Amino acid sequence: MKRTSPPGHDPQARRTWHVRLAEEWLLLTFAAVALALALLDPQPLANYRRWLHLPTLAGLLGLLIAIQGIRDSGLVQRAAAALAARMHSVRSLGLLLVTAAALLSMVLTNDVSLFLIVPLTMAIGGISNLPLPRMVVLEALAVNAGSSLSPIGNPQNLLLWQHAHVPFFAFVAAMLPAALVMLLLVAALTWLWLPQDRVGLDHAQIDRREVSMTMALLSATALSAMVAMMEHGHAELGALMLSLPFALFARRSLAGIDWLLLATFAAIFLGLGHFAELPPVRHALDHLDPGQPLTVYVGGIVASQLISNVPATVLLLERTPDAMALAVAVNVGGFGVATGSLANLIALRLARQPGGLWRLQRVSIPFLLVCAPLVYLAWRWIGR
Repeated sequence: MKRTSPPGHDPQARRTWHVRLAEEWLLLTFAAVALALALLDPQPLANYRRWLHLPTLAGLLGLLIAIQGIRDSGLVQRAAAALAARMHSVRSLGLLLVTAAALLSMVLTNDVSLFLIVPLTMAIGGISNLPLPRMVVLEALAVNAGSSLSPIGNPQNLLLWQHAHVPFFAFVAAMLPAALVMLLLVAALTWLWLPQDRVGLDHAQIDRREVSMTMALLSATALSAMVAMMEHGHAELGALMLSLPFALFARRSLAGIDWLLLATFAAIFLGLGHFAELPPVRHALDHLDPGQPLTVYVGGIVASQLISNVPATVLLLERTPDAMALAVAVNVGGFGVATGSLANLIALRLARQPGGLWRLQRVSIPFLLVCAPLVYLAWRWIGR
């Protein structure tokens, strides 16, 4: 006799739920860490609010809304087909995308540049032989390298720039030797890792739907407005202002946002923020000599690997007399493990490539081991 499932029981849905949950292991891990620390070391509510970094989460939400709208407009797909058709080799196409990611990260921050470049890269990969898994890794490395040069390239630079009270171009000049080494290494890796094959287009996969210029214009305006609001410290207001028109006129785009990415970042912020302020961690830092450049450099890199480079900057800022030395350290610390820089996690999440996390770390950790000593030599011998 054929067995029937009880009413409301859907085995396929249950399997899908388990698969989806397994894919969110990063969210579950950091949520468990945050919960365990909250139970073992209870803190005032104000501390949890501070660790949550609501402006950062609001900024991320606004960017997700704008980029989802651009995707739904068909503009990315049209640009991908045009770009792929004009490039002759996979290597030159990859170099162009990696260079664009690095340059954009200098002026639009590393996360914004990823929100622009990764969807374009995914669309190109869907219609051509561009190796997407490799490109995602290279673009994550590129934005970490490119953003290191600019005071507004990433959150840790913005924080250190404001703390150091140095002119904009003085900050750029101080970071130039380190940034050049990082950018040259990323360019070399791109050249060696990507094949010289001709770009092959799968014309059957090209999306020929009409571009919704209304949606494209709305979304592009929303993206520009969100970046401006973030630059002026009004990320929460910007996210609210973006949500309203999309809720009224583009609900499908709003529903397509990766809400679990926001939850993952919230769990990471809470877990790492609490960990960084544990007494044993602070006690260990008290034994460091911040007057020694090598100590600051190694300490900033190691702290970035443990708690990510933005929390590491906050943790070490008041203990380090040389803000620019710390800037070099935490920017290099963005390489290595995936959590060294939140931009790595954004790239992986946008691309959603199977095994992406381990692929990134298999490249990024050796990259850090090669990059760290070279950057230190360039910074100490050329930049000083």
